[in-house]
Order: sequence, then C-alpha cells, then structure tokens
Amino acid sequence: MHLRKIAVGLSAFVLFSAGAQARGAIDLYSPQERQLSFDHCADVFPGATPIKTASIPAGMKPLALCSDHFAVLYSQTSKTPLVVVERLNARQLKDAKGEERTNHFYADPRIPKGARAELSDYRGLQPAMDRGHQSPAADAPDAKAMAQSFALSNMVPQDPTNNRKIWSKVEADVRKFALRAGGDVYVFTGPLFDEGYGTIGANQVWVPTRLFKLVYDASSQRAWAYVLPNAETRIQKPMDYDAFVKSTGLKLLGNLPVSGSVGRT
Repeated sequence: MHLRKIAVGLSAFVLFSAGAQARGAIDLYSPQERQLSFDHCADVFPGATPIKTASIPAGMKPLALCSDHFAVLYSQTSKTPLVVVERLNARQLKDAKGEERTNHFYADPRIPKGARAELSDYRGLQPAMDRGHQSPAADAPDAKAMAQSFALSNMVPQDPTNNRKIWSKVEADVRKFALRAGGDVYVFTGPLFDEGYGTIGANQVWVPTRLFKLVYDASSQRAWAYVLPNAETRIQKPMDYDAFVKSTGLKLLGNLPVSGSVGRT
C-alpha cells in the first residue's frame, strides 16, 4: 500500500507538472473537455440531463466545464462555480480511498484571464480564506481526477474553520451514504451570494455568504440538502428538497421524481 501511494503521488505530480507548469494545465483536459460544453459529461447529471447555461442570467456569464468525474457550471462574473455536479457510487469511492492528495492549485486554463480566479487572489488575505473545493479532492478516484479537482474553477473563497471542520464533516457524511447506497448518488454543491457578499483579490472573486450541498439518490428517489453559512458554525440536520428550493431558489432536480428525504420514506 505504501508503494502504491508513492506511485500515485508521482503520477499526479507528473500530470500536473507537464500540464500546469509547461502548458498552463491544459494537458489535464481532453480535447472534448476544452469545448466548454456539458455534452461530454452529461452522465454525471441525474437522468443524463445537464443544467442549461441558457437558464442562468446572462449577467453571470455562465460557462459549462467538464472534468473527468465532475461538471462545473461556472460564472465569469463571480469568478466561481455556481454549481458543481458529481455522480458518486461505491466503486468510485473505494478507488478514491487510496488516492494521494496533491495540493497543486491552479487557475483553470479554459477560462479567459480576467474572467477567472487566480492564485494571487487568495494570497495575503486578512482574514484568511481557504480555496474551498466544491467537488472534494477525497472523491477523486485517480491521479488525473485528483489533479483536476485543484482547478480554481472548482473553488470558492471559504472560511477556514468552515472548510476544514464543518464542511469536511458534510462531505464525509455524503461519502458514507454513497458507499452504502445501492446505485448512483448525484451531488450538487455550490455557493450562495446573499445581499452584502464581499469579494477578494484583484479579480474581485465573490465570497459566498452560504454554501449548499444537495444529494439525490437515484435508486430511492430521495433528496436532501445542507445549506450552511460560510462561517464558523454548527452542522445542522439536512433539509428536504422542498425546503432547499424555498431557501435557495434553486430547483436543481428539475422534473425528476423526489419521493422522500433522508431518514424518511
């Protein structure tokens, strides 16, 4: 196991070094993933039905970004993801368990400069902000997926205590559920920008006031969500889908059947 982890870590380093340093990380993405369309990653959405960028207000300047194991609905205005979607299952998460975390953050080369967050936007902040994964690194089943998870297009400015404690617990709980589930579990994660949100850095990256994670179990048709302030807080019980829609205004499951919530049938 020790040798395997060393090999995985070296593979991730080689991928990142060749792509990020020599060619701006572009080699981490296939030609299809550079096309700014969800066509290549529709299968990570429930019902293979991606979110339509046309449904997003034009002022947010949305982009569709595919990675190997997640999709990002990105805003060139907020310089953050609006929604990140994953399809989790037991097989993927068992593969992810042995992956070595790389911590090689980088600006997404598919997004034009001036419309994306840069590493410099997160430096020297008082108070400090974490680069908070929306698709967690711990969900990555292989070295390339791990490297892709560190793109800033998968990050929001996040309170450090929230990111490392409360939100980490939410992510772990979702993984535990997906490991037990009978099939695919779809997870939607993203920021909420309520009135009074701030910005960081020269690129004025929006700082979320709240964060959400919506879980949909395709087999049981159950859905539930966490909506928490982007601050040091206490974890709360998940809410049902109707309460999530009311709290956020986001009807992310469209017309998919929802027959219950966590802990209920």
